[in-house]
Amino acid sequence: MSKISLKLNSWTVAAGISMIATTLGLSMSAVQSQSVKTIAIDGSSTVFPITEAVAEEFQKSQGGRVRVTVGVSGTGGGFKKFCRGETDISGASRPILQKEIEACKAAGIRYMELPVAYDAITVVVNPQNTWAKNLSVAELKKMWEPGAQGKVNSWSLIRKGFPNAPLKLFGPGANSGTFDYFTEAIVGKAKSSRGDFTASEDDNVLVQGVSRDKNAIGYFGYAYYAENQKRLKAVPVNGVLPSPTTVKNGSYSPLSRPLFIYVSSKSVDKPEVKQFVQFYLRNGAKFAQETRYVALPASAYTTAQSHFGKKRFGTVFGGKEAVGLKIDELLRREAQ
Repeated sequence: MSKISLKLNSWTVAAGISMIATTLGLSMSAVQSQSVKTIAIDGSSTVFPITEAVAEEFQKSQGGRVRVTVGVSGTGGGFKKFCRGETDISGASRPILQKEIEACKAAGIRYMELPVAYDAITVVVNPQNTWAKNLSVAELKKMWEPGAQGKVNSWSLIRKGFPNAPLKLFGPGANSGTFDYFTEAIVGKAKSSRGDFTASEDDNVLVQGVSRDKNAIGYFGYAYYAENQKRLKAVPVNGVLPSPTTVKNGSYSPLSRPLFIYVSSKSVDKPEVKQFVQFYLRNGAKFAQETRYVALPASAYTTAQSHFGKKRFGTVFGGKEAVGLKIDELLRREAQ
């Protein structure tokens, strides 16, 4: 089992707990601990594996002088903490939205938006599912739209020829950026979804749910599928399977999307935060690949480093989702 697989598969978070401290075995005396600097990060469960990997290596490089905590409140939950000034950095699986921009502004917090990788939201079924060999966006909408609640409860209602078997749905919770993006891309409106499904901010709960039920279907970030391929089966969407290749060439649409970190203006001048972000961007491609996401081209990390160095605040997305955004389109926006 790979190193990141062990992390992903062993990561279980009790309901209601949103902060995971990655202390990573650093021991120090009480005297020493008084001088240890802490970097507080929260947000997306999708971005978590990348940031956790970066945090581990960065802490090692600092020899115990810096502690990094990585929380998992979901993208929306993370922005709430970020805009209250509770965190230095927020991980996000979608761009910051207008209401979050306004919340940060009201608190006097500006932010730097830095893309760190690309992801493919992956639709998965149980390996014993022999019928869902491909699903269209329209069929996924039929499953997940609000009007399906209490009505579309059998696979036979999705497509003629599918079995009369219960449709068991697993998906991210309402604070998740993955939930926001998926509903926008599939249903046509962010957060527009039926409510009668098993929801969790912990993607490993979703992995377990689908892997244990022949009739289950769910969705989450590609890394959680890639590390559990023996327990899950990915479903092509509109005939295309998610993969680094289909993300890079833009054919896995509309479920490919960029991943970000946001750095607070109140934290950017802290030496430890500055060093951490620089470390993150210098090694972004390596950590994206290690955690089974799609690395951005080298030019994207160079641009991000330049923007960070120049303290370029704000977002290039205008407070809106960016459904179906291809990597080359992201690079053009970021270069402006």
